[in-house]
Amino acid sequence: MTGTSESVPRTELVATTLELVAHDTTNPPGNTRDIVEWIETEFTDAGIRTERFAVDDRKPNLLATIPGQSETTLLYSGHLDTVPYDPDGWSFDPHGERVDDRLYGRGTTDMKGSVGAMIAVARHYATAETPPPVTLSFAFVSDEEVAGDAGVTALLDADRLDADACVIGEPTATGGVPSITVADRGSIWLTLEAVGEAAHGSRPMLGENAIDRLWGAIESVRGGLSEREFDLPSGVEPIVAESIEYYAESMGRQTAQRLFEHPTVNLGTIDGGENVNSVPRAASAQLDVRLTAGVETSTVLDEIRDWIGDHEGVQIADVSWSVGSYEAPDTPLVGAVGDVAETVLGRRVYRRSATGGGDAKQFREAGIPTVEFGVGTDSVHGCDEYTTVEALSTMAETYRRLPAAYASTE
Repeated sequence: MTGTSESVPRTELVATTLELVAHDTTNPPGNTRDIVEWIETEFTDAGIRTERFAVDDRKPNLLATIPGQSETTLLYSGHLDTVPYDPDGWSFDPHGERVDDRLYGRGTTDMKGSVGAMIAVARHYATAETPPPVTLSFAFVSDEEVAGDAGVTALLDADRLDADACVIGEPTATGGVPSITVADRGSIWLTLEAVGEAAHGSRPMLGENAIDRLWGAIESVRGGLSEREFDLPSGVEPIVAESIEYYAESMGRQTAQRLFEHPTVNLGTIDGGENVNSVPRAASAQLDVRLTAGVETSTVLDEIRDWIGDHEGVQIADVSWSVGSYEAPDTPLVGAVGDVAETVLGRRVYRRSATGGGDAKQFREAGIPTVEFGVGTDSVHGCDEYTTVEALSTMAETYRRLPAAYASTE
């Protein structure tokens, strides 16, 4: 790590992270009551004002505020729930175990390590002689891993989050290539249903095969999307360029270009037919379409409707969609987080798009400029998930320096 000496002791970071990991918050069921109570006690003991908010008693969210020298508010956010795990696949304790420089356990990288760093930084500013340069707000939320409604969605719906900028601790610096995510992709989830005419499998020409009809519609969507090129806003173009450069190292440049310069479509499920010797009367499928930020999702959906409309017996039974969001690279938040992270890490930090989307999209849609930055490992959601002491220290130092850097942009 480069720059000035660290202000958050590593022993504190390790102890805090292991305590967080010791609380089982796998979702489902996603019970975060005990971990919220522990964090709340830590904050209260440090003189930090806290507030709980819950629409589900099992899944409370914790809010906290440290008044600063300015009313400008910088929000740190992280989710407390984790994905489930199979203990038989683990070589280390999934509820926390340190081995040399590594901390093992479910959530160490995604994202209790980031939450631990934020808690340590909150303690640092709460006990400092002078207030932070800007007001610091913290939102530790539930229900992210299952995209549930009890976390960020509930807080935003109740108008309980008010900030000028937000940093989420999602792991974005993994595999040795550091980055911050400044964008996410839009999505279209389609359920298609096809109806044909049943017949005996020995006389298929007397029926209308619903699977064949459905497959024809799927191929039309795939073909149309593969040929569609994006016309992106100027603010998105540099994000796409850095995203391609970032992902090219792991998946190859051509694949990375395909990922961001065209829509992608995945056939997630397909179902039809009852037995091999019958012509199926009904069939269904689910498609997952993703679109680069800045693309009008509704326009693409209209095109998909037209393609499917050309296929007799096929209709869209259900659809949900979202619009990709982004923060332009020249905005104050992106500049502050990127510059601080590069100083702490001593190397280039990419400003890239995520391939999917999470809580950041909801914050941006609510008008809160948001980026994601967290340092971890490529063990996310896997057996023997782990982080390192160095990663924790890097995050804490970046989060600690950020208020001053962000204040300087005002």
